[in-house]
Amino acid sequence: MEFLNNLVNSVNGLVWGPPMLVLILGTGLFLMIFLKFMPLTRIPTGFALMWGGRTKGDEATGEISPFQALMTSLAATVGTGNIAGVATAIFLGGPGALFWMWCTALVGMATKYCEVVLAVHYREKDDRGEHVGGPMYAIKNGLGKKWVWLGTAFAIFGGLAGFGIGNMVQVNSMAHALETTFSVPLWATGLVTMVIVGLVILGGIRRIGVVAASLVPFMCLAYLIAAAVVLVVNVSAIPAAFDLIFTHAFTPIAATGGFAGAAVMAAIRFGVARGIFSNEAGLGTAGIAQAAGTTTSSVRSGMIGMLGTFIDTIIVCSMTGLAIICTGVWTSGESGAALSAAAFESAMPGIGGIILTIALVVFAFTTILGWSYFGEKCWEFLVGTRAIWPFRVIWVLAVPFGAIAQLDFAWLLADTLNGLMAIPNLISLLLLSPVVVKLTKEYFARS
Repeated sequence: MEFLNNLVNSVNGLVWGPPMLVLILGTGLFLMIFLKFMPLTRIPTGFALMWGGRTKGDEATGEISPFQALMTSLAATVGTGNIAGVATAIFLGGPGALFWMWCTALVGMATKYCEVVLAVHYREKDDRGEHVGGPMYAIKNGLGKKWVWLGTAFAIFGGLAGFGIGNMVQVNSMAHALETTFSVPLWATGLVTMVIVGLVILGGIRRIGVVAASLVPFMCLAYLIAAAVVLVVNVSAIPAAFDLIFTHAFTPIAATGGFAGAAVMAAIRFGVARGIFSNEAGLGTAGIAQAAGTTTSSVRSGMIGMLGTFIDTIIVCSMTGLAIICTGVWTSGESGAALSAAAFESAMPGIGGIILTIALVVFAFTTILGWSYFGEKCWEFLVGTRAIWPFRVIWVLAVPFGAIAQLDFAWLLADTLNGLMAIPNLISLLLLSPVVVKLTKEYFARS
């Protein structure tokens, strides 16, 4: 077991090391330049399309509305990474890590735009008549049969990673947060979550889409209001917080209080890695959800899909990071969710920690729903539609196990597999980028 742990640790160091981070950032930057910065200039257009996509169009084909598809994608990405991930990045890399999270998100918008365009353009119908898509289908239908092995690799990594990163790790975070704050037994959280998750995902993507569209906007808005209260209480510290963020993105920061100090490379590494963990730009997951959306245009779907990265990191993660830095708790020596809780508690004594716990629970719950669909489509690609019901049952049964288990190794393995998903996806994005540019030009020439 120790040998296996050391082996996975070594692979994880490679997967999330500087070469991979450069590859993800470099691909995003290349795609952004190749698209002539369209994802940034068209952010307002994306929001307008998102608002208009709350209903299915008459001519469009798909199982859920474009808005529900985006909310399903956001359900999976707005999770513990927005609370614990941001805090960990600042704990390990200092305030400058937040700057590098922003950079990851801005170039990641181009990556996610391309992922969604290709997923919708190359989607197909399964033998139940439902639309399926994502990097594995883009590789198979876009690059041809000789590249199918690459799509298979993505599906294997995604199908296995989901059980850790999108299921057991999430319910484990929920269970421990509820036990710490409200003394709820771990097993109770596991059983209740199992029942609710089962009621939702056994109804398939249509039910997931309805629940996500109802829950995600509310949970994001409520969290942003709570974080805004923290910033209002500490409004005088906001200019100094931005100074710390921009200064220490490029210069080392010394040890202070419980903070151990950080080099610039640490700020870059942890900012980029936690940014990718939070918004999943480069991992290819967003396209899986968007491929089920009703649409007549892959470009329109892409402009809606890229908003997931903007909302997740530029808005939600920024509010968490600014709350941590403005309150000064980043030097306390706390890490993860405990650091975010300390920031909220300092501004709202007695209720701040409770608010953060509730936010963490809702964020983690929706991640379990969103990732169930990603995992299901990966196994469907590998085995066919006969995999769907067994997968759903196993997914639901894994929930209570995740609540009570010690997940150090599961977290490490899932984090490694999560990173490995990026390799097939980034290769396909680079090879198929001319297709994205062609579709984009044709769309804007018509509109």
